[in-house]
Formats: sequence, structure tokens, C-alpha cells
Amino acid sequence: MTVESKPTFHRNVLKLDPEREVERIVEKLRHDVFNVLKRNGGVLGVSGGVDSAVVLALATRALGRDRMVALLLPEMESSPDSARLARQVCQQLGVNPIVEDVTAPLIGFGCYRRRDEAVRSVFPEYDSTYKIKITLPAGLLDKDTLNIFRVSIVSPEGEEKSRRLRPAQLRQIVAASNFKQRSRAALLYYHAELHDYAVIGTPQKNEHDQGFFVKHGDGAMDVKPIGHLYKTQVFQLAEYLGISEEICSRAPTSDTYSAGSTQEEFFFRLPFELLDLLWYALEHNVPAAEVAREMDLTEEQVQRVFDDLTRKQRTTEYLRMPPLGLEPRIGDG
Repeated sequence: MTVESKPTFHRNVLKLDPEREVERIVEKLRHDVFNVLKRNGGVLGVSGGVDSAVVLALATRALGRDRMVALLLPEMESSPDSARLARQVCQQLGVNPIVEDVTAPLIGFGCYRRRDEAVRSVFPEYDSTYKIKITLPAGLLDKDTLNIFRVSIVSPEGEEKSRRLRPAQLRQIVAASNFKQRSRAALLYYHAELHDYAVIGTPQKNEHDQGFFVKHGDGAMDVKPIGHLYKTQVFQLAEYLGISEEICSRAPTSDTYSAGSTQEEFFFRLPFELLDLLWYALEHNVPAAEVAREMDLTEEQVQRVFDDLTRKQRTTEYLRMPPLGLEPRIGDG
């Protein structure tokens, strides 16, 4: 009997061979779209971030740029940089983007109205001249803190106030804001069905496995070509694929809230360079003491991150579940 050796943990453990990984993804994506799904091409939402830029580059290699529909899906609170950088990567890859502004359907759904109602229950002075964001506590390495969200408002004069959200307030803000991702998913599938194409997803491992996505929103897809990659590995592919430095150096953001919170402050709580290594260690049962020695951290700091990752995966497991139901009973005729 062969005993499987334990993976060696070190700071470069997530280093890829980018050329080989690109070839592997491209081959699998081409096979899945053309042979398994039997679609004629792909539809992709391009956000101006590194994930969608990498996936667009992979998809054009796999399917051909003439078989790609790249959608820009802005709304009235989107950062202007998102559309500018999305156009930049489309031009670089020779794909003509289609712009579908989702502001009108979001107004129809009451997205902004429902969200703002909850924000005003915290800050009565809040109105449309303010910007907002929601965040989790910083300092995960330094103290035990639960994932308790705060809402921040920024006045027209630049004054920022922040307060803790009660669960009902958080639920209303998040539920209303999720109309943004779900409206975009509806348009992706409209164009996919229009062309007999597949919807190509952009979530990487961090977003999918830790639950940083909206069910039936940005979690709606037919294929997920980078779902196995840690965020830092996506950056490795971006460099190999020639994605612009401006896109690669941009702080990752969901571009959901008008005040522009980053993914780190909104959900992940640590820089990806550190988070990914600690997550790899947790997944491969590397003892906290060993991780601490390699990463120049204390064992308590490592364990705090392990606990936070475990809580996130546990509390978001329902997002990754298929619809539940009963199996047919045999012999009840």
C-alpha cells in the first residue's frame, strides 16, 4: 500500500506554471462548451477587474473572439473606472463589448429604495447625496472578532460615519443590493439564449468556496473556468496573459456600493497574499504551529484565520447546494 505524502507547506506553494495551466483551462473550456453543453460560443460579463479580464482572455483562446459576447453591465452607482477598464481589456483582446445599463430594472425592482430605507434606520440624515458601503472588522490577525457588519456613509463634504448593523438591517441592505447581480445574470442569460451560447462565470476559488457570491446572481453560470484557482493564482495567470498593470494593480472590489469598498474590507478581511496561503494550509491539514513558523505569525493568529475561514464556509454552504427534494419511491403504485 502506498502512503500518500503530506504536502510541504512553504510561501511558494501556490506558484503555478502559468503556460501549462492556461493550456489546461483552455482545453477544458473548449470541450465543455462545444462538446458537453453543445453551445456555439460564450457570454461573459466584463467588470474591469482581474477575474473577468483573465476569463475573457482564456475564453477567447478557447472559443475564438468571434464566438464571444462581452457584456458591460453598469448601473448608476458603478465606478467609471469599471467601464473604462472593461473596454480596455475588450479592445486588447479584439472583442467588441455590448453595454447593457441595469439602472432602470434596478429602479423597477426597488433596489435603491429598499436599501436606502434600511440605511436611514441607522442614519436618518442619509439621502441620495451620500455614498455608502458595508464592511467587516479589520484586524483579524490581532483579535478574535466575529463577522459583524457595519454600514458607513460619506457625506457630500467627505465626512464619514460608521455604525454597527443589526441583523434585520443587514439583511435588507444585502437583499436589496443583490438585485444588482441578479439583474446582470438575467441579461447574461438573455444574450446566451439569443446566440445559443454558454454563460461563462468569473468567480475564483475564494469567492465560490467562501460564499462571496450571490445565488442566481454572479453565481449563475454554465461553466466556471477559474473556480479552482486561488485569487493569487489568478494574478499569476493575468501576468502571463498580458493583462494590463492598471487592472492587475486595482484593488479587487465587487463595485456594489457607491463608496467603493474593497473585497478585503467587505468580506475577506486579509490581503489575498496572506489569506490564500493560510487557506491552503487549512485545507491540507497543516498544523497551525508549522504555518506560524513559516509565515512569521503567532500560532494564535493562524488559528484565528483558520476559524474565520471555517465559519464562512459553514455559514455559506447553502449557497453551493443544489435544489433539495425527494427521490421517487418505488412500489407505491
